[in-house]
Amino acid sequence: MNTRHVLAIVVMLVGLRVAPAAPGAGPSPITSSNESKIRELYANLIEAENAHDIEKVRAMVWDSRDALFVAKTKTAAEGNWAGFWGKEVVVEHLHELYAGTFRIDPDYSKEKIAFLAPTVAETYVPVQISVAYAGQSGTPKPFLMIIDWVRVPSGTWKMATDIALPIPVPPQ
Repeated sequence: MNTRHVLAIVVMLVGLRVAPAAPGAGPSPITSSNESKIRELYANLIEAENAHDIEKVRAMVWDSRDALFVAKTKTAAEGNWAGFWGKEVVVEHLHELYAGTFRIDPDYSKEKIAFLAPTVAETYVPVQISVAYAGQSGTPKPFLMIIDWVRVPSGTWKMATDIALPIPVPPQ
């Protein structure tokens, strides 16, 4: 699957999920407390990833077979981009990325949060990702990082999906 296919799928999924709630569908999940918590969680996730602290990251990932991380594969023969499904598969793939150069630099001034349901939030943050995985150079490249968070029965929020969409850079 190439970048264009990944973009098309994500745009379609996001478009389907961001439909407005029906009138009278219940109270808005958007509160300053929920929004602050999601912002804090996102910042903590980025801090843990940049520190390559796999155990802290593991604690933040939703314990579900439906947890998803979309990322580049080790080789083009593997499809170049893939979805890695399930908490342990997600954590293992992140751990492999941390073995080399891996850094995320978010533009927090452009962070957006959408509450899709009382127990689902989505963050959108432009980032620069530096990764030297599978022969990549480690040069920072622009992405839009989209993370879905789910509130589990204990009341804590967990990362359910992590999708970093490459942002094409126009030729100069």
